[in-house]
Amino acid sequence: MTWVEAIVLGIVQGLTEFLPVSSSGHLRITSAIFFGRDAGASFTAVTQLGTEAAVLIYFFKDIWRIVRTWCLGLVDRSVRSSLDYRMGWYVIVGTIPIGIFGLLFKDQIRTAGRDLRLVATTLILGAIVLAFAEYWGRQTRTLENFRMRDGVIMGFAQAAALVPGVSRSGGTLTAGLLLNLTRETAARYSFLLAIPAVVISGVFSIPDVFEPSAPGTAAPSGAQMIVATVIAFAIGYAAIAWLLRYVAHHTLYLFVLYRVALGSLVLCLLLTGTINAT
Repeated sequence: MTWVEAIVLGIVQGLTEFLPVSSSGHLRITSAIFFGRDAGASFTAVTQLGTEAAVLIYFFKDIWRIVRTWCLGLVDRSVRSSLDYRMGWYVIVGTIPIGIFGLLFKDQIRTAGRDLRLVATTLILGAIVLAFAEYWGRQTRTLENFRMRDGVIMGFAQAAALVPGVSRSGGTLTAGLLLNLTRETAARYSFLLAIPAVVISGVFSIPDVFEPSAPGTAAPSGAQMIVATVIAFAIGYAAIAWLLRYVAHHTLYLFVLYRVALGSLVLCLLLTGTINAT
């Protein structure tokens, strides 16, 4: 991997991780169009450690309060009715689907799942579902109304993002809107829900990123991996604040249009032979 490639992909990861446009899909597309190869699923997973570090810092007070209350609630019944204690369980249970599917389909995620035809198709189909959720969702429920059922459903939506192009935040925001949650509520739970899955996936992918098994995959040096991850952290931190402000006052139709346009562009590039699907 060249330094330009590492820096560009770090920027792309930071810009797109929290937007409902699929960061993994963007890394795959960017690699194919500008560098003629695939950075690989492991590179994506490790750079996501940077953006998740941004989440840990941005929501540190909330995360610490939830973790402390959850631990206390294991021995003290009096705190078990609190939202923070319940939110701890919502995140734990909501993480289970992506853990199971990630293990079951690990090989497919690293190979067939990175086919650009699939990425482009899921970008467009995901946009259609997101548009329906934005139009249909009543957005009457806040975190105080959040229930275990919501956590499980949004957990399965997060698991769908194992396919590049679906989008972790896009899937969870879509599910949240269909459950009549406000956009801001769905976004906040989405940030919390991603932490365990992304951190575990990133840590376990570190050895693979330097010795990729997929043919044609670019292997970064340790220094390049660190720089890309730090860049993703810095840009991702700013993106969190921007997204929370945006969803509080705007619809998600802008992202719908963007996903359709990008997916259509990739399909055109594939049909003309400008880029290869694999």
